[in-house]
Amino acid sequence: MLDQTIGQIRPLDGAAMAAARDRQARLTKPPGSLGALEELSVRLAGLAGACPPPLPEPAAVAVFAGDHGVHAQGVSPWPQEVTAQMVANFLSGGAVVNALARQVGATVTVIDVGVAATLDPNPALVIAKVRPGTRDLTVEPALTRTEVLAALDVGITTAGRLIDGGAGVLVTGDMGIANTTPAAALIAAFTGADPATVTGRGTGIDDETLARKTKLVATALAVHRPDSADPVGVLAAVGGCEHAALAGFMLAAAARRVPVIVDGVIALSAALAAVALCPDALGALVAGHRSVEPGASVALAHLGLEPVLSLGMRLGEGTGALLAVPVVAGAVRVLQEVATFDSAGVTEK
Repeated sequence: MLDQTIGQIRPLDGAAMAAARDRQARLTKPPGSLGALEELSVRLAGLAGACPPPLPEPAAVAVFAGDHGVHAQGVSPWPQEVTAQMVANFLSGGAVVNALARQVGATVTVIDVGVAATLDPNPALVIAKVRPGTRDLTVEPALTRTEVLAALDVGITTAGRLIDGGAGVLVTGDMGIANTTPAAALIAAFTGADPATVTGRGTGIDDETLARKTKLVATALAVHRPDSADPVGVLAAVGGCEHAALAGFMLAAAARRVPVIVDGVIALSAALAAVALCPDALGALVAGHRSVEPGASVALAHLGLEPVLSLGMRLGEGTGALLAVPVVAGAVRVLQEVATFDSAGVTEK
C-alpha cells in the first residue's frame, strides 16, 4: 500500500500556481496585502491543479492513539493509562479536540493504532492496533519494519476512507502519553539537530525530568544510529505507531491531492518521515500552528513550512490545526470570490 500511494503523488501544478498568482495580482486589494494567505492560496491551487481550487471543506480530524515503552523510563508524570482514558473522552465528545471540531464543523475519528489496553467497542472508534504499545526505544527498536509498514497502512486507509466520505481537508490528531519522546528522537534523526535542541517539556515536566528525557533521546539515537535515508528504519528504531500512521495519513492525502493541516510536534515529526519517504508530499502539507515544543520549530524550518497560527499551544490532539481550518478556507475563498479590478470597475494604482 505504501509503494502504491507514493507512486500516485505528483509535484504541485505549476500552471495552476501561475494562474493563482496572476489572479491574486488582479484582485481588488493592494498586491501582497493578505500576506501569507496569498502564497497559501497559490500552493492550494497547485495541489488541486486548478485555479481557483475547491474550498477545503468539510474538515475531518483523525486522532491516532498509541502508547510507548519508553514511558517506563519516567519521561512523563502522567500514567500510561491516561492514553486509553483520553480515547474514551474523545469518544464521548469531552476533549478540547471535540470542542474545536464542533466550532469548525469537523468530524472526529479516533483510531487505536497502538494503545496498550483493550478498548471497549464504540461506533466512533476504529480498532487498527498494530501492537499494544511500542518497545522501549532506549533498549531496542520501538517497532519492527513490518509493524511500521502496518501502521503506515492504517494511516493511508484512514485518509482514503475520510476523503471518500467527502472530506475536503484532513487534520492530523494524536494521543499517546510519552509520545513527545519518540517525536524528539525522530526530529533529531531526520534533521540532524542535537537532542537538547529538540527535546521539550511535553505535558509539563520539571527540569530533572527534562534532563532525563533529553539523555534518553540521545541514548536512543546512539544505540540505533538511525539513517535518515531509510525513513521506515528511522520510524522502526525510534518512532511510535501513531507517528507512522500519521505519516501514512499525510502521504495518502498528497496522493489524493487533498490538503492536510498538520498539528504540533507529534504530527511534524511524522511529516518529516512522510517527506523523507516522498519529497513531493510536502505540497499537501499546511502547518496549522507553531507549537511551543522546541522540536516543532526545528521541524518546521527543515520542511520550509510557515505556520498559519502561533498561539503558544502544546496540547496536541489536532487542536492547533483545527483552529487553522477557517484561515486555510479563507485563503481559498478570497481567490474564489473577490472581484478583480476589471470586473468590479475599480481603478488600479
